[in-house]
Amino acid sequence: MPAALRRSQGEGAGRQSGAGLGAHFVCQARGISSGSCFSPELACGWEHPWACPAAGCKEAKEGNRERRQLPESLSGLRAFPRDLQGSLLEVTMLKLFGLLFFCGLLSPSQEVLSGLSCAVSPGAMQNVLSEAILQNGLLQQHLQGLVLPNIVSEGGLLNSPTSITGLHLVKVRRPKLSVVLLSGVGVQLSIAAKLELSGDCLVGLLSELIDILVDVRITANIKCTNYEAGTVQVVFEDCLCILGAVKIKLLSGLLTLSVNEIVLRQLTAALPALLCPVLEIVVNLVNIQLLGTLNAVIPVGTAGTIHYQLASLPFTSGLFLGMDLDGAVKHVGGTIIPHDSSPSALPPLLDKLLVLALRQSFLNAVLSLLIQTPPQTFTCTPEVFSSATPLREAIMSLVPAGCPACRGTSPLSIKLALGGSPLLFLEDNKASVELSVLIQVFAKRSDGAILTLLLLKADLALNVHLSIVGGRLVLGLSLGSTVLSLESSDVGISNISNLKPHCSSLLAETFLPLINGALRVGIPLPNVLGIPFIKVEIQIQVGLLLIFV
Repeated sequence: MPAALRRSQGEGAGRQSGAGLGAHFVCQARGISSGSCFSPELACGWEHPWACPAAGCKEAKEGNRERRQLPESLSGLRAFPRDLQGSLLEVTMLKLFGLLFFCGLLSPSQEVLSGLSCAVSPGAMQNVLSEAILQNGLLQQHLQGLVLPNIVSEGGLLNSPTSITGLHLVKVRRPKLSVVLLSGVGVQLSIAAKLELSGDCLVGLLSELIDILVDVRITANIKCTNYEAGTVQVVFEDCLCILGAVKIKLLSGLLTLSVNEIVLRQLTAALPALLCPVLEIVVNLVNIQLLGTLNAVIPVGTAGTIHYQLASLPFTSGLFLGMDLDGAVKHVGGTIIPHDSSPSALPPLLDKLLVLALRQSFLNAVLSLLIQTPPQTFTCTPEVFSSATPLREAIMSLVPAGCPACRGTSPLSIKLALGGSPLLFLEDNKASVELSVLIQVFAKRSDGAILTLLLLKADLALNVHLSIVGGRLVLGLSLGSTVLSLESSDVGISNISNLKPHCSSLLAETFLPLINGALRVGIPLPNVLGIPFIKVEIQIQVGLLLIFV
């Protein structure tokens, strides 16, 4: 196995992040050192020239061309069924253009990364891959019908001529998958299983069925390099196929020593060259499948979308798998809502499967998309809100006596409108939203003109309750405090100190339900490797929302 790649000292962390275009996800947990990003502009300081990502590195280009060639194990391609031969030929294309889940695991780990963040534990990785490869039958599907070369022995003085033909795989029994995350190397994937083989055996003149049960363990290192604009080069290497116990059964029950020796020798020679390419195909298919959980455009109600996309090479330590994602928040028309990102350190995973961190700036971009409540106009009556009568009486008591402009006006009406985008603030163990509401209290004069008795600005501090529902982050708001200020008055009102409790009641009963209704849609979270958000724990730090699964 090649030694772990090392960066030269002083190398910059030239991470491509799509700044201003979306939230940046970084799956990390602990023990991460800074500067792990691949960048074509960096100087060539790699221990292995073929791994150098620099665009002008001749050795890197030559090494990349070598890695595009089909592996030597494909020389036995004729041993595969016709449809499997076609799949094998597609491996190279998958290597070049697949945005693969296992890829980029050569990148050194980091401690401080920007944007939206996540870390996946080895246990979660093993569960995800076991389901994708084994439980969903993908490995069985691609091994089904696998045909081994004929086994022929000329015999000798003490042994009859022996031939075994039509030897094929019947079933994969009790497969078990294990995963080891190798820091700076990638994913080491191991699959142990019992292969049930069957064929026709001819010993001398006696022809009968032969059944073979062989224990195998396939181990391979999976990594990739050269991330550029969402594409990577896949490296599938060091594939080992080790045979264990072999049980051979003939229908007649007459198992000769010569048959046993021939089968053992031929299986040891043939199986590795057949099984490793099949596993490579399966891994590529699973990579694409799992990456589809990360690269997705998810609607945010009817207001717009969030486009999640892999932003750079994933990376590993012995404790986690890390990934970077861009999350572009867009209006329905395609306009992107910009948001900033800044460095952050994440807590350790401990016994959790996944930690996902959402930065305050990203959440604010989505909130501005969700909260687009149009102005609301209604009459100031108890049927609309409970404190309508006290508010009307309090306002009329402030109108100067003998107000000539107030004559011949209709009953009071109220118009509520947002006074700007809401802002979410994350502090230790606390989340709050601040927003401004313009309150216009008016009446229509007999000539149809609008008389504004009061134009007020209410600055609200709202408490936030967070929950995860159906893979979405849902915010529930309740009124915390209100600061009321006078913007203008057509009738000369100047003192509004006694209106605050009535206006707070007005906003709590009429405006907040509208906001909470808009937020009920929820913020869609990235479906990281299909890991469900079950038994979720939410923690709040300064500028960072952490979701543990």
